[in-house]
This record gives sequence, structure tokens and C-alpha cells, in this order.
Amino acid sequence: MENFRKLGLNEEILRVLHEMKFENPTEIQEKAIPLVLQGKDVIAGAATGSGKTFAFGSGIIGNIETGFGVQALVLTPTRELAEQVAESLKDFSKYKKINILPVYGGVSIEPQIKNLYNADVVVGTPGRILDHLERRTLDLRNIKILVLDEADRMLDMGFIEDVRKIIARCPESRQTLLFSATISRDIADLARNYMQEPEQVFAETNVDPSKLTQTYYDVPDNEKFSLLVHLIKNDQTGLVMVFCNTQRNTDFIADNLKALKINALAIHGGHSQNKRSRTMEKFHEKDVDVLVCTDVAARGLDIKDVSHVYNYDAPNETSQYVHRIGRTARAGADGKAISIIGSRDYENFIRIKREHPEIKRQELPVFQKAKIGYKMEFRPRDMGFRRSGNRGGFGGGRFSGSRGNFRGERRHEGSFRRSSSESGGYGFRSSGRSHDAESGERRHEGSFERRGSRGGRRFLREKRFNRHNRF
Repeated sequence: MENFRKLGLNEEILRVLHEMKFENPTEIQEKAIPLVLQGKDVIAGAATGSGKTFAFGSGIIGNIETGFGVQALVLTPTRELAEQVAESLKDFSKYKKINILPVYGGVSIEPQIKNLYNADVVVGTPGRILDHLERRTLDLRNIKILVLDEADRMLDMGFIEDVRKIIARCPESRQTLLFSATISRDIADLARNYMQEPEQVFAETNVDPSKLTQTYYDVPDNEKFSLLVHLIKNDQTGLVMVFCNTQRNTDFIADNLKALKINALAIHGGHSQNKRSRTMEKFHEKDVDVLVCTDVAARGLDIKDVSHVYNYDAPNETSQYVHRIGRTARAGADGKAISIIGSRDYENFIRIKREHPEIKRQELPVFQKAKIGYKMEFRPRDMGFRRSGNRGGFGGGRFSGSRGNFRGERRHEGSFRRSSSESGGYGFRSSGRSHDAESGERRHEGSFERRGSRGGRRFLREKRFNRHNRF
């Protein structure tokens, strides 16, 4: 406790830390808290689980007074993170009685409007915060502290313009704190435009590389699910997270795991906020063994005792892979990160493997074919189709829709594939963007793929033939 006292924390906060049995500050807390308490702008490189909420929360709790309107605003990329941060701030401010309000979409806006009149601190997602500003139900003129939490993820999700609009409504004399797992060029530009002589601090990841085993299996597409079932049943020591790239795949995996008596639940941006909250409560309380999720839903959540992370779909970006595997091997515990690679994962996984040569190939174990009881829900707007013809015209209209190629596993969610006999062999993928009008959260979970019939089929054949030599 003496080490916390040296950071300059007041007695009210120290009392809470003592009751919560916190003994020593984390690296990011030790580096950032003195600067935060001095009122300086800070750029902090810190991952989820590093103690960053208390790092910026100590300044909020120590430097604002109740009864003067909203004086601190914390922007987060997701609803779950907003809830989590708000609850943590409430715990840390136990003896100061600060009114802290989480604000996000997916729930009725009316109770938020009512509670904003008495709020001292608001923690929210950019879309819903901007909604309140446009309705004039939120006043930021008294903001002393602005926090951008998980700033890199907010930019990845397309919130940059919303963030800029929100910052423009805050006083220029404010203190700005930016926390991000990675400091990209976009983050640097944001800091240069909206921060005043910021101090920079960085903390090592909370994941112990010596405790983390990274492996992958190269498996036929129609055996991916069966392998996942085998691995979960035969190598589960703690909580398990299974990452998928799409909402459809997430539901498909969770439903079929449950049908096989594996205690699993899905969470993604398509669920209501109440359902997402209930799912996370069950996982935190260990009423559920396996959480099947998308990156959007899981990013920023601090989940303890995760022993295994499975990449059922190879992530689109290398940074997503890093965030996924960072869920395990924490606080001195062992962890495993396993990627299940089918043909549709090759392009993404090649990039990941190039930057992470420590990922080792595993020989496929002997496993039984798992029974799939639930097919993917068929909806016409999600169905992909192929066009055939001499110049990309409509031909037989062969569909690769809800049943997919691999027993219900869709090749690309919300996608179509074109083939043309004279277009040549080219392939390109473009992420689709969907927009949650209620929360303002944009999700990049759609894609489409084009292939020329000559070069495209040859390209896929070469991938299958050389797949053992490509990684």
C-alpha cells in the first residue's frame, strides 16, 4: 500500500485500495498516475488488463467535484467496456460519492436523458454520446478531463469522425488522456491535433510470453468444427474463448457446441445489450465454460482465468491476433492460443505467421466427426451467389448461401462471388461496414470476394496443394 501512497493518491482512494487488497501498482499505474494527478495530458500505451482504468480513474476521482455538471467524459469503443469502466470507477470512488453514468446504445435513451441531469462523470460509446449532443441532453462545457480509452479500437471501428466532433464540443483547457494498446500513425495524428504537450508512457504487455504456447492446425474445411470440439473436450483447464470473424459463424459454433453438451454461449454486436450483459455475467461467474465471440464484442473486456484462446477464423488483421491471444497467459498463468486454419483462412494467416514465426504447426490428432445439429439461419439478404458467363453475366445462378460449402459454415458472411471466363485470375476482398443505428457502433464483419474463373480456380487449387508449405 505504501507504493500506492508514493504516487500521490488521496486517502479516500487508498482506503478503497486497501479494502480491495491491492498491494502494488501495475507498471502503467506507476508511470501514468503521477502525471495524471499533475493535470498533464498523457498518451499511454497499455493493453487490456494492465490496470489502465485505475490509472486514468485516479485523476477523475481526485480532481473533480460533485454538483457542477458533467466534468469528466470517458469514450470507449464498445458497450461492454463502457459498463465495465463505469463499474470500476464506481468501486474506486466509493468514499467520494461521484455520480457516474454509463451511456451507450442498444437500450432506451430516455432513462439516460433523465440521469444525465445529475451526472458528474459519463462513460460512453461515441455514437450514443453524439446522439445526446445532437439532442442537447448532454452538455460538455464543464469538462475537465477527457479520456479516450482503447483509442486504437475506436479508430479501427470507424469512430474517428464521431470522436473529432465530440472533442470539438469540449473546452480547450481540458486535460486529455489517451490510452491505446498500439500507437499508430492515426493515433499520433489525433494526439498532435487535440493534446497539449502530452507525456508518453508505455507498459509491457500483461501477457507472459514464456507462459503462452501458440500453435495452429491445418485442417480441411469440413473438419474445422469437429477438431474444435475434440480440442475443447480433451484440453480444457479453464475458461475458453473462441473467436470468429462474423456474427453468423459465432451463433453457429455456440449453438452446435451446446448441442454437444459443451457449456457455451455466443456474444456479438447483433445481440441486445441486455443479452450481452447477461452473457458476460455468466462467463465472469464461470457459469459458462466457453465464450464464442467476435472481436467487436470482446475487445476491451477484462476477463480473468482464460486458459485457451481458439481462432476459429483467422483474424483479418495481425493486430487483432495480438489482442485475441492477449486474453490468456496472464498474471503468471499458463495459456494456449490455437488457430484452426482452413483454406479460407490462408490469406489472413500467412500475414500473421510472417509476423509471428513463434506459431508452431501441430499434427492433426485422431478425432471423431462431430454431429452438427444446427444449420446456419437462412436469410435472403445474407445469401451469397455466383455469377457465371462469358463476361460476368448471369448464368446458372449457383448459390452458396446458408448451407454453405462446409456443412453450414459460410465462406464469407454477407458475400457474393463473381466468376468470369475472361476477367483473368484476380482476387480482392473488401470489408463491408454495417452500422448499429441504436448505438452508433460500426462493425466490419462483412466481405466479398471476386475470382476470375480461370486464374481464380487455379489459385485455389494451388493453395490446397501447397498449403503445408505456405506457413
